[in-house]
Amino acid sequence: MSAGVSKRDYYEVLGVERNASADVIKSAYRKLALQYHPDRNPGDHAAEEKFKEAAEAYAALGDPAKRQQYDRFGHAGMTGAGQGGFNPADFQDFADVFGDFFGFGDLFGGAGRGGGGRGRARARRGADLQYELEIDFEDAVFGMSTEIQYPRTETCEVCQGSGAKAGSKPRACQTCGGRGQVYFQRGFFSVAQTCSTCRGEGRVVDDPCDACHGQGTKRSNRRLKVNIPPGVDSGVRLRLSNEGEAGAAGGPPGDLYVLIRVREHEVFHREENDLHCEIPVNVARAALGDEIKVPSLEGEQSLKINAGVQSGSRFRIKGKGVPDVNSGRRGDLIVHIKVVTPEKLTKEQRKHFEALRDLLPADHKPSEKGFLERFKEFFV
Repeated sequence: MSAGVSKRDYYEVLGVERNASADVIKSAYRKLALQYHPDRNPGDHAAEEKFKEAAEAYAALGDPAKRQQYDRFGHAGMTGAGQGGFNPADFQDFADVFGDFFGFGDLFGGAGRGGGGRGRARARRGADLQYELEIDFEDAVFGMSTEIQYPRTETCEVCQGSGAKAGSKPRACQTCGGRGQVYFQRGFFSVAQTCSTCRGEGRVVDDPCDACHGQGTKRSNRRLKVNIPPGVDSGVRLRLSNEGEAGAAGGPPGDLYVLIRVREHEVFHREENDLHCEIPVNVARAALGDEIKVPSLEGEQSLKINAGVQSGSRFRIKGKGVPDVNSGRRGDLIVHIKVVTPEKLTKEQRKHFEALRDLLPADHKPSEKGFLERFKEFFV
């Protein structure tokens, strides 16, 4: 902004209330920065001034201590703190707000977390990996332990990740001075780009490790024991910390996520923590009532069915379902009755069914008591 012109209130510049949260302030700044960025407005000095004004406002309001100073003393407080205008070197959070929108990493000569453009390449966390594990239905219900094998990048054990042969060590990259980035002027600020010589590492290996060929990492097949807790279902992801790809420049490894896929069961299907199964019952047993055997994942269970049970009737056996993966509390086994009419009859069976047919009313709507009494009498 031109000298002698009174500055606008920083909150007014960003278009936010004085009690706005840090996230709201950051979002407001990012919107203005993208709108007035010189790359989007080449040759537009008015847009450049608005960009500087917004950056100056965020440099003050984006820092809690500076914001408190500004709230108490206004622009005078900022002047006293060395904030007499737009100063890119003091703008520490620009990369966090702006990201890589314009195709480069740090702006303003690398100011900020890189320490005024003189910081070396930062350690980077390794990438996360995902492994898909298919297990049997019973193993998902009761839990299991298994061993998996998967490829990943690991830190070289020979050079401990340095990439250099024993007795030597990497040297600082001469192209970028060990920063991992090179800078060039673009308008009123500097733009940082990844150094092509060291690929952002800030160092060069002259005598590479024979085991990893100077990479500091190598590919290997990792064997790992995985404990599957009882009650898991398809779609559950188990997180195994530090079992992902190796980090760069001394950074921590990523994580491994084991994605569970459960095979279908021939008899049971699962609804939340309940198991469901369908049991066929012949028409005689359905009419007279009986005690039947039903399957469960822990062996046969006895179930009494009442006389006159109909197809679609449901019976619940408590505690024979799936344990909750968090609490361990088990669901129930839900038995669905399917009354089965025989498709083929022996001569004797046909004789009995014909006699039964003659006992039943023509409209097929007998009272339950009359029907059952006559049914029992017939088979006595």
